[in-house]
Amino acid sequence: MGFPDRIERTLDLAHPPSRVWTALTTAEGLSGWFGSETEIDLRPGGRAWMRWDDGSTADVRVERVEEPRVFGFTWPITGLPADDPRRTYVEFTLEPAGAGTRLRVVETGFAQLPADAHRAAFEGNTGGWASELAELAGYLDGR
Repeated sequence: MGFPDRIERTLDLAHPPSRVWTALTTAEGLSGWFGSETEIDLRPGGRAWMRWDDGSTADVRVERVEEPRVFGFTWPITGLPADDPRRTYVEFTLEPAGAGTRLRVVETGFAQLPADAHRAAFEGNTGGWASELAELAGYLDGR
């Protein structure tokens, strides 16, 4: 039996897609909810860098940009050595929903890992997305 490969979360936000897009794809927006400091070159093949308050960092590669609907990137897998080439793919999809936005986040690529690494990365990112998406909602709501 294979390991789960997909984390998927859907969040309804009371903000228009253009505002959610800005929060997801700009350094100012990202550093407001997803890390304390960010840089981003928003184009396929562009690089992004994020740092969190605990000192952890992530080097990100932008893979997909279809403004204002789809933003995707690959990033390192937590728990693997820094030089390990394996990465997961994260994709944000935005859809208008009334006066707001339905945001879907999907992260895939965990099945490539052995059991122990899979368990740690999958569980860590599952909890991480719950926390980060709550921070996104709070950021957009001005909390």
